[in-house]
Amino acid sequence: MVSKNQIKLITSLQQKKYRVANQLFFAEGVKVIQELLQSNFELEHLYTLQNDFEEVEASKRTLINEADLKKISALATPNTCLAVFKIPVEKKIIESGLIVALDSVRDPGNLGTILRLCDWFGIKQLLCSKETVDIYNPKVVQATMGSIARVNVNYIDLNVFISQSKLAVFGTFMDGENIYKTDLPEEGIVIMGNEANGISKELEKSINNRLTIPRFGDIQKTESLNVATATAIILSEFRRG
Repeated sequence: MVSKNQIKLITSLQQKKYRVANQLFFAEGVKVIQELLQSNFELEHLYTLQNDFEEVEASKRTLINEADLKKISALATPNTCLAVFKIPVEKKIIESGLIVALDSVRDPGNLGTILRLCDWFGIKQLLCSKETVDIYNPKVVQATMGSIARVNVNYIDLNVFISQSKLAVFGTFMDGENIYKTDLPEEGIVIMGNEANGISKELEKSINNRLTIPRFGDIQKTESLNVATATAIILSEFRRG
């Protein structure tokens, strides 16, 4: 059985202030939980409808009924399991290779998808401005589909970091150079901006390589691409070389 105090704690973790206070977050679904269990994330407790996850010690595993699972789930249709993990200490920034930096990306689905893209394209380091949505937001964790376990994520002052970095800095703008006709390096920092406002004016000053994904439609009235979609195209072009 799950106690009222456990229910209260888990539901509180849907809010950032309680995740920070307790240094805990939760994940839902067999795939995501299995990925996290096989990583360096430390399990606090697992709640499941079935007698599965036999690799988890009994003291950290609780059989739960559907009614209680619905109470603690952040999903409209709960999965079969939910696990609470400890938030790890941020690792040192990996300042080499290709780095993705996010400037005030607010949508959890976008952040989760971008983290999956980083995993897919072999990006080891994702930098987030402090205004970017929390990586441990349940919707972000769900959208990463386990990739959160394989990409190093740091929340920093991007303006300070970018101004001090020796790597080439790239940003996407409507008036940038056609990405399909640009020689792209193997190393550098690629900055993706806010969904509504793009890259901030202050950060723009530090970007010495302006790129654009050209529109090919006849009418060309579409104002912009979704930030996750744009990230996929850009990373694909960088990896294509």
